[in-house]
Amino acid sequence: MPPFHPDLAAVRYLPQFSLGPRSLPVMRFLGRLARPDGSVPVVPVSTDVSVRLFRPGGPGPFPALLWVHGGGLVLGTAAMDDAFCRRVSEELGAVVASVEYRLAPEHPFPTPLEDCWTALTWLAGRADVDPARVAVGGASAGGNLAAGTVLLARERGLDLAFQLLVYPMLDDRTTDAADPATVRVWSPGSNRFGWSSYLGAGGDVSPLAAPARAEDLTGQPPAWIGVGTNDLFHAEDVEHARRLRAAGVAVELLEVPGAHHGFDAVQGAAPVSRDFRDAQVAALRGALVGPLSPPDAAAG
Repeated sequence: MPPFHPDLAAVRYLPQFSLGPRSLPVMRFLGRLARPDGSVPVVPVSTDVSVRLFRPGGPGPFPALLWVHGGGLVLGTAAMDDAFCRRVSEELGAVVASVEYRLAPEHPFPTPLEDCWTALTWLAGRADVDPARVAVGGASAGGNLAAGTVLLARERGLDLAFQLLVYPMLDDRTTDAADPATVRVWSPGSNRFGWSSYLGAGGDVSPLAAPARAEDLTGQPPAWIGVGTNDLFHAEDVEHARRLRAAGVAVELLEVPGAHHGFDAVQGAAPVSRDFRDAQVAALRGALVGPLSPPDAAAG
């Protein structure tokens, strides 16, 4: 049998599916059937960009996270990650802005990336945010846009405190990597469609679009990268961690044996998924707030 993580073994029965031009409208329609939490404020940032805003009580200044949702650059909404964003805000006392960026293929590169930049500069400039404690994070395609936003911030002179990259989609050149017997959720065919939708036809590929192509990775904030060994993106994510370290960037890499792409969303109640989310929150806490205080030995 394929080497799936024991907590995720049921995924071996999940059939392979490849997203394409015909199935994209159907998948978008199905995504719209989920009603977002109406209690989360949706704040316009510009004419084209809004964020779902999670904020602790009080005046601040607070640490902050710009969060970028996944969906292969062609699917998804900011509301899909409300639970995680709320948790980060409540447990860390942080302002979290989940950006509603425009999607490919209607809006190819650089529009989604510039939407994230617009949201980031808005977030970092808020009166209740400590500009020295601003992080960028995202999952899957959101990890691509988060990593691209980090490169853009370095280019445009905005210092960031941290980057949280959850099984990020980084390299358009490795669309057929991984063992088809163990890959689930995001297939090579879906990956080819996502990249072609984002990059458009022909021409050189910018490292801002595919961060694995960046030749110079110096001057970036510390990073946390998490990915399963059955993920289509496993090899490129491990390589990105290696190259960041070689460039002098502090990196924590978490590889989850036998875990597939998006496992923490598809099988969210599994212990390995809970541990994976806990690790993300702990990494953000260490970067933006500081370690938890040890319990008082004299207490109780």
